[in-house]
Amino acid sequence: MNDPASRVKRPRAAMMVLLFAIAASVLVIDQFTKFLAVTFLEDRPPVPVIGSLAGFTFYRNPGAALGLGSNVTWIFPIIAVGVFIAILVISRKLGSRVWAIGLGLLLGGLFGNLVDRLFREPSFLHGAVVDFIDLSLFICNVADIAISAAAVTLVIVSLRGIDIDGSDSTRVKEDSHD
Repeated sequence: MNDPASRVKRPRAAMMVLLFAIAASVLVIDQFTKFLAVTFLEDRPPVPVIGSLAGFTFYRNPGAALGLGSNVTWIFPIIAVGVFIAILVISRKLGSRVWAIGLGLLLGGLFGNLVDRLFREPSFLHGAVVDFIDLSLFICNVADIAISAAAVTLVIVSLRGIDIDGSDSTRVKEDSHD
């Protein structure tokens, strides 16, 4: 069990566990905070926390970011399933902890909003996403924050030249010029 092939599988398996643990954590936190928002904020006035800069305001968002696409909500679950499949496919090469974190945040946020699309009012596949974190310019939720953090993480790691398998793509380019 100590051959090179099994050693390669252990880190990838650990990265997959990390990816799915982060995704599950984001999903649970997102759905729990949405439960709290529905329970304590729906049909109530906004709750300022930092003056008018930030607080809690209940909103059922029928569209995507900034309410865009509210007439085609059925497309969002299809996109979510496509992204999920893409994550599963590329995660077979996973060897980087930072990539596992970024993909876990993306997957957790994706599923957090997908649960809303599937099971919240007004109907299956047309559910409105519960948003409640009011940041003055927009209202979001934990899933949205996770998706944004994933985007920033994956862009930075890509710019730093770290490939999904953990190798340094900038080093490979430098070595090929020698």
